[in-house]
Amino acid sequence: MRYERSRMLLGEDFEKLQGARLLLLGVGGVGSFCLDCLIRSGVNDITIVDFDTYDESNQNRQLWSEHHIGESKVKALQTHYPQITVIETRIDEAWVEAFDFEPYDLVLDAIDDTKAKLALAQKCYAKLISATGSAKRLDPSKIEVGTIWTAHGDRFASKLRYELKKRRFSKKYPVIFSSEPPRVKVKGSFMGVTAAFGLTMCSLAVRRLIGSK
Repeated sequence: MRYERSRMLLGEDFEKLQGARLLLLGVGGVGSFCLDCLIRSGVNDITIVDFDTYDESNQNRQLWSEHHIGESKVKALQTHYPQITVIETRIDEAWVEAFDFEPYDLVLDAIDDTKAKLALAQKCYAKLISATGSAKRLDPSKIEVGTIWTAHGDRFASKLRYELKKRRFSKKYPVIFSSEPPRVKVKGSFMGVTAAFGLTMCSLAVRRLIGSK
């Protein structure tokens, strides 16, 4: 009964979700909503990676944060989604270079670290879905999906492109971005946009898994 509506929508393709193995990097304002969406859609074999703990400032945008102040994000989320696997560590360039991504069907990047994002692109672009900047914006209708080379209106994506070109990287991989100009210089955020980024990431992942564009 739990997945009846998903099965009605996806038919036999639903089994592809049940058999998929995903890696989700970062479970903050974008990643936590992506995780919840994946679980509710029928993906159960998910490994999440994050090093951070919840504090009061997370409560405007991160799922479950109000229940776990001071606690590890990944361990707290495992109490709500006991089927997931958790890795509590900082995702930096060195970790990306050392980690084995081969067992996973998709790698979902919801982190902010520039060097780590660049390393991810170079190491596993073929199975990567990446989020760019979701902060400082208010209009979820401006969210778009493109490649790292076609994303526009986002300075973070522009910085990534510049650095990838310096590394002579020319492959394509999908990114989620917003064309809305930032409203502020400080890193203010609105759940209507950050959550929509996460839900869009989930949608992209599901469509990739079932082979649908």
